Amino acid sequence: MADANEFETGDLFKDPEGFYEPEKEPSFAEHHMLSGQTVRVRLVGDHPLYGNLLWNAGRTSSHYIEKHAHELIAGKDVLEIGAAAGVPSIIAAVMGARTSVMTDYPDPDLVGNMRYNAEISAPLIPKNSSLHVDGYKWGSPVEPLLAYLPTGATGFDVLIMADVVYSWREHDNLIKTMQMALKKSPDSVALVIFTPYQPWFLPRTETFFPLAEKNGFRVTKIFEKLMDEVLFENDPGDAKLRRTVFGYEIRWADDQLQ
Repeated sequence: MADANEFETGDLFKDPEGFYEPEKEPSFAEHHMLSGQTVRVRLVGDHPLYGNLLWNAGRTSSHYIEKHAHELIAGKDVLEIGAAAGVPSIIAAVMGARTSVMTDYPDPDLVGNMRYNAEISAPLIPKNSSLHVDGYKWGSPVEPLLAYLPTGATGFDVLIMADVVYSWREHDNLIKTMQMALKKSPDSVALVIFTPYQPWFLPRTETFFPLAEKNGFRVTKIFEKLMDEVLFENDPGDAKLRRTVFGYEIRWADDQLQ
């Protein structure tokens, strides 16, 4: 009978070289502010939660925040959810927000990348502004996020929600986060800005807004901007819609403030 040691089995459980595509290396992107300043951010190389792109809605949100910073941002407390690279949060801090909190799904790669971007942007941020980074799952308790606010603050003045409402299955959780995080004030606002990258889902995406109205909010469309180019050239669907960024303000309904 042959000795078992005579048989060479090799490494049966080792994947052959080249079986998996190599992970993409992180890349960098630049956002050019209206002021002429440049914010440079790192993007994760490849990620199922899309932290590897600088989205049109994020760029447009950042320009909107910069343009309206005096009344919208300066001295205010700001929370961004679904931040990815976090450009809008960084711009809010640069433009003088008292507190900016940048969040995305509590995945180590995403959170670590956001933290890196916050650190390299620090020289642009004035001393009276603070920028924080944390992981946050939509609909979860917001007490850990509220802990970043100055003593006495009861909620955030501004919520930045860029390209998050595409996930209609998460609409209830997004509404829940708004209810818990947005300060009860007529001046508080959630900026909901998005592009229908899959235009055939636009009707489902837009169900977010009547749902918000049913849950104590008032919705106002503030702009519709046509970008020069689509973000994904080879994607199907109406090219004009895929180039369009829609912007909405969501505020507390009057009966919620009484």
